[in-house]
Amino acid sequence: MAKNRRLETQLAALNALRSAPFSENIMTELRKGLADRSNHITTRAAEIVGEMLIEALEPDLEKAFARFMVNSLKTDPGCHAKIAIAEALYRIESHLADVFLQGIMFVQMEPTYGGKVDTAAKLRGVCALGLVRMQHPDALILLAQLLADPVTDARIAAARALGYAGQLAGIPLLRYKALIGDTSPQMMCECLGALLKIAPESSLAFVAGFLQDENVERKEAAALALGESHLSQALPFLETAWEDTFDADLRRALLLAIAMLRTEEAIAFLLDIIREGARVHAESALEALRMYQRDDLIWPRVETAWAVRKEI
Repeated sequence: MAKNRRLETQLAALNALRSAPFSENIMTELRKGLADRSNHITTRAAEIVGEMLIEALEPDLEKAFARFMVNSLKTDPGCHAKIAIAEALYRIESHLADVFLQGIMFVQMEPTYGGKVDTAAKLRGVCALGLVRMQHPDALILLAQLLADPVTDARIAAARALGYAGQLAGIPLLRYKALIGDTSPQMMCECLGALLKIAPESSLAFVAGFLQDENVERKEAAALALGESHLSQALPFLETAWEDTFDADLRRALLLAIAMLRTEEAIAFLLDIIREGARVHAESALEALRMYQRDDLIWPRVETAWAVRKEI
């Protein structure tokens, strides 16, 4: 109990630094926190370093990372400290390649009920972003490996990192991954979204092709990726897919994707459905447009369209 109270007191003292005026005392306390044996204390200190963007503490972050890489199951269960340190290094735009290279390859299998779980997936993802940001020459090679990671979160991070990198060399990797598929619909969405981010014009038809896929989840992933792209050219593909399908869930996903485009043409299409479409479709279009409830220009038009419908 005394140990728990001491930990709570230390964490509270670190939290108080968040609202205190920046000073040398803050630097001293954060250095102490990063050097602490407790991964809970170091995690909190690293989070604050990242929030305050304190570049001067980069060496302390590096030392802390190295310390928790030793006997990590005991020193950093849950991988919390290493993840927080990597995130802080990423936020201060660190070029500590050795840390990111260690982190992107690191696996921490921990016992859990019925087996083991890898707690380092998020660490691999953060380090992937760090390597991309610093334009490390091996970044694409390592991201290719991460696309095949057994943990979904790591694969998703790899797709996001490839999109963030914006390199044309990433397109073959993303296309291949999209074509062989993934057990996670979110991963498919991230993969297709990254393609649209890197090369929107040349990727549009490729991504839209998944709207004709036999797998409904892939269709929905493609629809959401197109919606998140905000490309006006995506509207005809989404409209056609909506008109051609009889799957109720897919139709709702397609209407949501159309609303996400945030173009006048897309809004007009949904308003027409509200005014003149079958009630079930009108209700789905209304639900899709609820993202604009605080938009003083769009939401009044939605309310008017629904009011007119009631008079039919």
